[in-house]
Amino acid sequence: MSNRRLTQRLIDTLTPGKSVREVRDTELRGFGVRILPSGRKRFFVHAQVNGKRTWTKIGDAGAMTLAEARDLARSHLATSRTGGPSRSSEIAAETPFENVADAVFRRQSRHWKPGTLDVNRRYLKNQILPRFRGWPVGAITSADVQQWFASLSSTPAAADRAAPVLSVIMREAETLGFRPEGSNPCGNIRRYRRRGRERFLSPEETRRLGTVLKEHDGHVLAAVVKLLALTGCRKSEMLTLQWRDYRDGNLFLRDGKTGPRTVWLSSAARAVLDGLPRNGVWVFPGRNGTGPAQGLRQFWQGLRDEADLRDVRLHDLRHSYASLAIQAGETVLTIGRLLGHNRPETTLKYIHLADQTVRDAVDAVAPVLGGKG
Repeated sequence: MSNRRLTQRLIDTLTPGKSVREVRDTELRGFGVRILPSGRKRFFVHAQVNGKRTWTKIGDAGAMTLAEARDLARSHLATSRTGGPSRSSEIAAETPFENVADAVFRRQSRHWKPGTLDVNRRYLKNQILPRFRGWPVGAITSADVQQWFASLSSTPAAADRAAPVLSVIMREAETLGFRPEGSNPCGNIRRYRRRGRERFLSPEETRRLGTVLKEHDGHVLAAVVKLLALTGCRKSEMLTLQWRDYRDGNLFLRDGKTGPRTVWLSSAARAVLDGLPRNGVWVFPGRNGTGPAQGLRQFWQGLRDEADLRDVRLHDLRHSYASLAIQAGETVLTIGRLLGHNRPETTLKYIHLADQTVRDAVDAVAPVLGGKG
């Protein structure tokens, strides 16, 4: 998008590109011309109506002069400012997808944490824009989204992460007036099922991990791993923990992924914290003491090799914590509070029983039904 004083000569010389282009008029604010990849040129006016942005098509540049279009634009803007009726916006739906995405990301930057914003920008750049750049945002249908998602089948993890980002863009496009309400085309996406995604520690694996951790007693990162297993916290929540967050026997996180929350601690978790030295602000300080500890990923890789848990990720400790809680009879609501989830459907992703638990259930049911087990 560029801002220039529109003249008839300029309108006649504007050439199309691979995506939709816009030139805004510096003489009449809100008025401009849009050049489609097909070469067609359309005058439009942009205004705020009832707190929402509207893009109204004035007419084709080939069917009216600039002077006629500017007069119509002035009339439309005057009507909008006085609260009078305005024509429905056809031009809004023709706004390039990438322009809407940029506006949405600016809005979401107030709600997404910096790390989440960076990750979502990567999915936008690598998975979403290669397909939808240059598309009119209102022209994207459910079938288009389904075809896009199917094209990412070779990278199912990236597809599953990119789909919610696209859905947020489309949802916000409705709020901003670019699409009709209730038109989000991402509603029917079914995520890929991926083998190896769900991993839980068996009781034997848990014992092996505990044995190896004892051999690293005194190492600050060993204490981090212990608490991750005992609390189900995210590693970012644990590494950024400060001593002021630990009081009355519990953790009070000021800035967790889903906002402030309380982490209720068991006696074993409290024992780990009470055994640590308090030499500064951070519970797990780095070597220079000015920030949190570094190198957790490398430490974990060595630890899991020693415990023969080479396919286990740190995040799987969180999975295992949730699995143990459900096996103990806790409800989804309770587990959601333990894990710091805002929505029950998020918690349900963690509620998977380990294979051995399922086998135990089968063995218990078989005799009752007259089977041999």
